[in-house]
Amino acid sequence: SPSYTLGKRRTDHNLLIPEAELKGIGAELHYTQSGGDITFHGPHQAILYPVISLRSIGIGAKNYVETLERSMVVWVGDRKIGAIGVHISSGITSHGLACNIDTDLKYFEHIVPCGIAGKEVTSLRRETDTLLPSEEVIHEQLVSCLAKAFSYDDFVWKEDPSFILDNQEKKSFFRFISV
Repeated sequence: SPSYTLGKRRTDHNLLIPEAELKGIGAELHYTQSGGDITFHGPHQAILYPVISLRSIGIGAKNYVETLERSMVVWVGDRKIGAIGVHISSGITSHGLACNIDTDLKYFEHIVPCGIAGKEVTSLRRETDTLLPSEEVIHEQLVSCLAKAFSYDDFVWKEDPSFILDNQEKKSFFRFISV
């Protein structure tokens, strides 16, 4: 089901709807250990959770987040198309990014996305006049872009059934392999 996630900063004030009303709009609230602020996860989003040993590739947290940002255009003009929220423990990354493919943008009206007020949220569907490839192809392309950005030639991609929110939205996680 559609879900709002609050990172470890616990910025509850960026949830603009009383928590008791979330069920009425078909959404849930989850608290996570990501470094991000509040965001939305739902159907028709590409949600990627890279699992990378930053020590093994010799980069720090700031460089890691900047590389994620370069891999997925987070902004289209003044409109936010994706979100990044990471967690790093003992040099190993978790959590990651979400890219709005054809997401129901009405859910973003109930939050201050990523704690950034006054900015609109958008999706690939909304920003393009052309027919989009399948969501699976878009997902694969995002994973491929991330692998290239971190200079990996090979990676393992798994879809964890426990992360599936419904048949149309899956959270993927992947592990890069040094070659």
